[in-house]
This record gives sequence, C-alpha cells and structure tokens, in this order.
Amino acid sequence: MDKKKTLAGLPVGGTAKISAVGGENALRCRLLDMGLIPGTTVTVRKAAPMGDPIEIEVRGYELTLRLEDAELIDLAEAKK
Repeated sequence: MDKKKTLAGLPVGGTAKISAVGGENALRCRLLDMGLIPGTTVTVRKAAPMGDPIEIEVRGYELTLRLEDAELIDLAEAKK
C-alpha cells in the first residue's frame, strides 16, 4: 500500500501539485485563503536548519509553513 504523499515530505527543490487540503474548520479555511488550493503547483524553496518550518513558493509568492500544517496538504504527483 502506498504511503500518502504530503507537502511535509517534499524535499527542498521538489515540485508537486496539491490534490487535497485537510484540517479542521478555521485552519483549513486559512490554508485555502493562502492559495493552497487543489490543483495548484507548489515548490519547496527552503527548510529551517532543524527542518521546521519550510518555505514554499505558491502562486508566485513565498509562504512559510510549520511541518504540522504541511502534513495536512496531500500531493498528487511529486517530481524533483
């Protein structure tokens, strides 16, 4: 059985499309408001020295997310 791919597991420099956004109520709405919508392409630009948080590029701007929040974002197809 395949393990679900999430944004938290995408390596620095990796690009993928969002397939689903999880979370509950206000958090899910906040993620969607920030442009993390299914079908959108995201690229991981940087990671903090300890790995958390990560900086991603989405819709032409940089966004910093905690790994805990990045785990809620499912990816369709990852490529290096």
